[in-house]
Amino acid sequence: MVSLLAALFLLALVSALILFALARAQRARTGLPASARIIYADTGAWKKVERPLFSRRYALSGKPDYIVEDGGSVIPVEVKPNRIASAPRESDVMQLAAYGLLIEETLGQGRRAPPYGLLKYRDAVFQIDFTEAVRAQLVDLIDAIRRDATARYVARSHAEPGRCRACGYRDACGQALDDGK
Repeated sequence: MVSLLAALFLLALVSALILFALARAQRARTGLPASARIIYADTGAWKKVERPLFSRRYALSGKPDYIVEDGGSVIPVEVKPNRIASAPRESDVMQLAAYGLLIEETLGQGRRAPPYGLLKYRDAVFQIDFTEAVRAQLVDLIDAIRRDATARYVARSHAEPGRCRACGYRDACGQALDDGK
């Protein structure tokens, strides 16, 4: 009887160690800092977040996938699980920078502005430093979007042919790229 209990205890201990190792490996794949604590999640896996982050100053709102706290700093994390790239897309960098701005504006009481954000693609994690240059680029982009929102005509961007081909308005656009059809 004692040997059966010892065997069951040993089996439970080995199982717990295997599960712990698998959990650590999965967390490492997320790209989150090892010491970080998740304080916000909008992935649908947990409870629904009641309201997005909002900045009156910039009339901007959004919901990052995660916000983690690491060493007194809050860090936005955006996950693009189907994206594969050797460098982050500029649009993703601006989205992440907007989350950094929103965190600064809404969670800033007693906290520093995020020094960086994490952009997780399928096979890579990019740390995007929130420099003054990135902030200035974001503010310029926000201003341009506001100007375009009231403009009578705004030219479409066709910098990404694949995106143009997948656009739901392609047939009615009149500016669609020729894809050789």
